[in-house]
Amino acid sequence: MTLDTVKHASGTPEAEQPWKELGLKEDEYARIREILERRPTGAELAMYSVMWSEHCSYKSSKVHLKQFGEKAPASDAMLVGIGENAGVVDVGQGYAVTFKVESHNHPSYIEPYQGAATGVGGIVRDILAMGARPVAVVDPLRFGAADHPDTKRVLPGVVAGIGGYGNCLGLPNIGGEVVFDACYQGNPLVNAGCIGVMKHEDIHLAKASGPGNKVILYGARTGGDGIGGVSVLASETFESTGPAKRPAVQVGDPFQEKLLIECTLEIFREKLVAGIQDLGGAGLSCATSELASAGSGGMRVELDTVPLRDATLSPEEILMSESQERMCAVVEPDKVDRFMEICEKWDVIATVIGEVTEGERLEIFWHGEQIVDVPPRSVAHDGPVYHRPYARPDWQDALQADDANKLARPATSAELREQVLRLIASPNQASKAWITDQYDRFVQGNTVLAQPEDAGMVRIDEESNLGVAMATDGNGRYAKLDPYTGAQLALAESYRNVAASGATPLAISDCLNFGSPEDPAVMWQFAEATRGLADGCRQLGTPVTGGNVSLYNQTGETAIHPTPVVAVLGVIDDVNRRTPIAFAEEGQLLYLLGETREEFGGSAWSQVVHDHLGGLPPAVDLDREKLLGEILISASRDGMIDAAHDLSDGGLIQAVTESCLRGGNGARLVVPDGLDAFTFLLSESAGRAVVSVPRSEELRFTDMCGARGLPVARIGVVDGEAIEIQDEFSLTLAELKEAHEGTIPALLA
Repeated sequence: MTLDTVKHASGTPEAEQPWKELGLKEDEYARIREILERRPTGAELAMYSVMWSEHCSYKSSKVHLKQFGEKAPASDAMLVGIGENAGVVDVGQGYAVTFKVESHNHPSYIEPYQGAATGVGGIVRDILAMGARPVAVVDPLRFGAADHPDTKRVLPGVVAGIGGYGNCLGLPNIGGEVVFDACYQGNPLVNAGCIGVMKHEDIHLAKASGPGNKVILYGARTGGDGIGGVSVLASETFESTGPAKRPAVQVGDPFQEKLLIECTLEIFREKLVAGIQDLGGAGLSCATSELASAGSGGMRVELDTVPLRDATLSPEEILMSESQERMCAVVEPDKVDRFMEICEKWDVIATVIGEVTEGERLEIFWHGEQIVDVPPRSVAHDGPVYHRPYARPDWQDALQADDANKLARPATSAELREQVLRLIASPNQASKAWITDQYDRFVQGNTVLAQPEDAGMVRIDEESNLGVAMATDGNGRYAKLDPYTGAQLALAESYRNVAASGATPLAISDCLNFGSPEDPAVMWQFAEATRGLADGCRQLGTPVTGGNVSLYNQTGETAIHPTPVVAVLGVIDDVNRRTPIAFAEEGQLLYLLGETREEFGGSAWSQVVHDHLGGLPPAVDLDREKLLGEILISASRDGMIDAAHDLSDGGLIQAVTESCLRGGNGARLVVPDGLDAFTFLLSESAGRAVVSVPRSEELRFTDMCGARGLPVARIGVVDGEAIEIQDEFSLTLAELKEAHEGTIPALLA
């Protein structure tokens, strides 16, 4: 091919360029020419196209995301906030924890195994780049209808990719969720999260400062996989007919990543780097421009020194490649030799590809010819900002008026029993052990809670038993009915799950999955959900440390349900005081915390029994959620409860079933005064939990709830080999186990 150099570009202003094919809009291309005061070279066009994509620039979402900073609650725990590879919080004893959730949705639909595997690899490198040792991963997943043939193609590959990559890295998979809904049929959501641990003094940032410092690319060789990958995939809808932009999906090598992790951690221990960035979306285009933009502003790169797997790659392809297992470090000249020695020890390829300069330009050369000369901030941070039009959709009123509370309810105890059994066996409520058993949940020996617990929990200090917990939650059905409330319900449930484990919630990360931002109805959903989440975090005192936006999740005109996924991180002083969900001791008393109302909009019952979505989601009271959390944490710390389980999808009967099966004991339940059995068992009112209380602690526990003003009702006792609802029906544990555990294997066999 003919190489476009900077000099040639300046002299040929009218040359045609494939800006449209690279996903740029006409006004964006014009803006690039305005910034450069000439047309871009081919390499520059490649860089701007990937860095100004929706995935990398947040051009449609950043005007709404700024609320997370503007409304952020004061937090003594926050050490690093939005804008870095991942947020960092102080968890005490000199430790800092970094965590983040990101999406790899579209690649995982095209190539399920590699799409999911490289999603795990990418989030792990984000955590590593902050200076932390990755200690655990989580995976919130959503697929199409459970019985759809394509789900059988996508789900096993995604699960195998997550398990294969994470297990090879030796990272326990401690949490997540699996949801089935026809709206995700052509757009599965594969969100991946990671937690990392370090000391305060080990925090690293992505910046390139210090003229003369060397820029070192290390890790795997650069190949042709993933060229334009997530950056283009995340900016295009999947059309049901006609060609679609689906570049090659990245290919992962977990063994190379494991070497990269250990190599990088040793480099950190010897304090050899002045700045560091992983190579994920947009590859070298991202790493070089972001490092330069966040640092002193000048960098020179010799692109022909980049180690390649494919010698035929053009400069544009090298800059756009999203090959995995690569990092970029800025190193002082007198530390380069030692840096290289450590890389050689770990069999990691390392190459000096450039240096930090005194100028304010990112300059890239190819065999001596200059192919890039740009202000780095214009590439990395000053991309387009869209104020997309948004409007409440015409159909929203009718959807909310179609009240689920008016659906036909079971007329007899036998019919209620049958519907409960159907619910327990439905794909969304059934056991996900077929999936989670493919993940190593206990590698490294520090996992103290993992699926199907309310939150995953790991020990981070073996002497003090200091630990952290994480839960991820989101309900697209609730958010479809009311995006503002739906986002707050996701936050509340994740917060509640962490508190139920005994940990104190500190901060959140989010993964906001929506349809096309060019649809005003979708943008309204996004604006409302973001506003709800920002308001909710301010009220709960849990700042947003970072996260991810995934747009264009739709096929043709059909968008997914708005799906804000919220990850809450919490800290616990002693993991030995954790609270599991299992009802493990016969004779313990069962208490329901919180108020139960007739709230069935978006509920599991309305979906399973009536295939219905309509009405309003459950109401949110975040002050009540905060109080509930405080009581669950205090009760756990002071030994007042032996088990706790939050109430959410499927209501009380779902929670009690899971806790009974987990502990191997039955329960006898009594419907409290003022409630009917149907509402008692199946309502999805928020702000509730069920706990098991030793008889010796009953008075102390109820006195605490009464003094704090939290509604509490004794609803039964742990006993026997069945769940018995007094004066209604009984279900043996054997029946429940068969219904709960048989569904997913039967669907995916």
